[in-house]
Amino acid sequence: MRKHYLIEVVQNDQLIVFCPPTVIQDRQIKRIAFGSKSMEVEFLPHPDKDDRIVISRKIQEAIQFPHFKVPLHAFVENEILYIGPLVGIFTAGFTSFPQQPMGERTLFFSKLLSVNKTVGALPFVFGEQHINWEQGTIEGYFFHNEGWQIVEVPLPNVIYDRLPNRKSEGNPKLIKVRDRLQKEYLIPWYNPGFFNKLDIYERLQQDAAVTNYLPETYPFTSFSDIETMLSKYGHVYLKPKNGSLGLGVHQVIYDKHTDDYYCRYQDNQGVNRLRKYSSLERLFQSVFAHQTVETMLVQQGIHLLRNEQRAIDFRVHTNKDDQGKWHVTAIAAKIAGSGSVTTHARSGGDIKTISEIFPAEKCELYTERLSNAALLLSTALDANVEGIIGEIGFDLGIDRNGDVWLFEANSKPGRSIFSHPELKEFDYLTRKLSIAFAVFLTEQSLLHPEVLFK
Repeated sequence: MRKHYLIEVVQNDQLIVFCPPTVIQDRQIKRIAFGSKSMEVEFLPHPDKDDRIVISRKIQEAIQFPHFKVPLHAFVENEILYIGPLVGIFTAGFTSFPQQPMGERTLFFSKLLSVNKTVGALPFVFGEQHINWEQGTIEGYFFHNEGWQIVEVPLPNVIYDRLPNRKSEGNPKLIKVRDRLQKEYLIPWYNPGFFNKLDIYERLQQDAAVTNYLPETYPFTSFSDIETMLSKYGHVYLKPKNGSLGLGVHQVIYDKHTDDYYCRYQDNQGVNRLRKYSSLERLFQSVFAHQTVETMLVQQGIHLLRNEQRAIDFRVHTNKDDQGKWHVTAIAAKIAGSGSVTTHARSGGDIKTISEIFPAEKCELYTERLSNAALLLSTALDANVEGIIGEIGFDLGIDRNGDVWLFEANSKPGRSIFSHPELKEFDYLTRKLSIAFAVFLTEQSLLHPEVLFK
């Protein structure tokens, strides 16, 4: 495990840094760096402390180090001692309210930043409007002593993308900022972008290790394709390619005994509907009259495990740690609401732990199968999707035969499962690792930049 060091600031103007002898060893170190700022200083071994690095007030001001008394990592490369990492969390939607600077997402960010002491990093939140390009600094929002403080700091070692939606992701101004920070300043940028369902499916199709988890999926082209899949599976799902939160999902069911078609969906008022039609054409004319079906995909229906006649699927979170290794960090069962096409809470769904709905033996079996699938899928996405991925939220299903199926992968997974009291510790673990991964990226950017910026 890497060691953390307290950064102590003493009130003098000497350009001397006192370091634990283990940090200095026999190395020539000539500069100290924090984020994008560095300066030449003299290094001396600390006479009696091996848990801290001591800098003067003058050094602190020069490298713009905020004195929050958070233990940090120390990396030595090219005769430079880097203290940090300084982690910028990039988002949009700031408000003018000091207590709620990110609006309704303020609580999430305060909890995310509160892992700093255990991780050994200094995270802050910022938007494009907070960057001073001429000075190479950012007015960062830090959460310290239960409150928000705005502190000017250098450009960070790494950036964690927490843009709130696809609209902000596609904003040309924000795209320009991201490209500039990545290409001009070579700052690693992780978890960029929202996944497109069809794109993810097609990429995973190329990886033989995970194809058995993929339900048959096609872009909508014609009624005949749907008829073919209905005759094969009995029911199919129509989903928006770029949807989220279960919005716009429709289940189409064919009853071969009566030759009737059914459509289960949620209407514009949030009411779960089940409608019957004599033909597929009539179903589409009625349900999809005001929708562009060309932007949807068709997916094979799966006969899922059920709890009290309600379908179950599973949310599985995976995160990379400070060594760049994938872990399963949370698993929860989501039970569909009465008459709902999805298991989302907004449609009346319930969140349970696996142990609440399955006996011990089944619980162990399903946990293992879901975990194995999630880790294989994480590795496959990592290899087949551009950009640096540090966390994924999977929606997985288990059918009546016990086989696991992937319904969706989310690059910015929602956190509704953590409202369950028994999942609080996993809420903390997912937040902790999403920042801890920045430690790994910082080290990689110093030691192996050619790998990150190839």
